[in-house]
Amino acid sequence: MSQAPAGETRPTVLVVDDEEDLRDIMRRMLERRGFDTLIAGDSQEAIGVCQEHAGEIDILVTDLGLPGVSGGELSQAATALRPGMRVVYISGLPKDMAVADGLIEPDALLVKKPFSTELLIEALRSVLAERAAS
Repeated sequence: MSQAPAGETRPTVLVVDDEEDLRDIMRRMLERRGFDTLIAGDSQEAIGVCQEHAGEIDILVTDLGLPGVSGGELSQAATALRPGMRVVYISGLPKDMAVADGLIEPDALLVKKPFSTELLIEALRSVLAERAAS
């Protein structure tokens, strides 16, 4: 288990998925790996978290297939509120189809369902490293 060393802040991840079981699994998985997590079941709840959470939110992990508003639309609204926040999408759709359908930009990071813990953690670490470098 890789925990953040004492005194080091744990990155905060907002997980948005309409499947409660999947949200809960991701929350537990991320917390065991040294991330603080916030969860939301839909885009409205996620925007509320972005507005009300006192601390920083480092990464938004959102399902592309949310009811009502797509994950891509949610990420635009959420990053408008929190400009420094990075986004990782999760979807059953292959990335090329999601890009072709206009759901995400070609340079977006998409983790295809079903995914392993390692694959998701690797994606999160890569966006954190990219953010630290910029």
